[in-house]
Amino acid sequence: MTIKELVREIKKKQSFLCIGLDVDLDKIPKHLLATEDPIFEFNKQIIEATHHLTVAYKPNTAFYEAYGIKGWQALDKTINYINHHYPEIFTIADAKRGDIGNTSTRYAKAFFEDLNFDSVTVAPYMGSDSVEPFLAFKDKYTIMLALTSNKGGLDFQGKNLDNNEPLYKEVIKTSLSWKGSENLMFVVGATKAEHFKGIRDIAPNNFLLVPGVGAQGGSLEGVCKHGLNKKNIGLL
Repeated sequence: MTIKELVREIKKKQSFLCIGLDVDLDKIPKHLLATEDPIFEFNKQIIEATHHLTVAYKPNTAFYEAYGIKGWQALDKTINYINHHYPEIFTIADAKRGDIGNTSTRYAKAFFEDLNFDSVTVAPYMGSDSVEPFLAFKDKYTIMLALTSNKGGLDFQGKNLDNNEPLYKEVIKTSLSWKGSENLMFVVGATKAEHFKGIRDIAPNNFLLVPGVGAQGGSLEGVCKHGLNKKNIGLL
């Protein structure tokens, strides 16, 4: 999927909603446990109920890895189902990978080629050679952790450097100089809405994946006020 296609879908549906597919077998409806693949069946029913409302689906891979090979098979079936029935919907592997060289290339191949996701979340702590292997894939997107919504997000991300700028801003600025940076998106938590204007000053056109609206206390109004961009909406 290209950014142009994603923007077209956003405008068509008048929505930039992203729906997480994080399956906990202890919480799903009990009658689904009797099906052949409860994880996939739950996802399938969510997808069928919401595909007309959403522009992206985001399975967090931990909820599949936790169930071993059966979990991975359910993830494979889920992404194949989306790609076959609703190819216009953007897919995000929320895997938060981050390693160097050939290891990152293998992670990228796993999610971009084998599972055929449109994007994957990546941690930038190890620098350019941990992220650029993901950026090398055409029409695939790397969603880099920048300013996260969790309580401890500012423990490191918010630390001021010698130039009196917080680390997360330096991470964003630096990443935009990397090879393939046109394929970068950034995770910016909705609970940090007051920081969006400064982030948009640095990265005016990149898409931002914004978790934390709702239960975590993030304000959709605050996010939109400073997060939407004029060129292509720029929010999920």
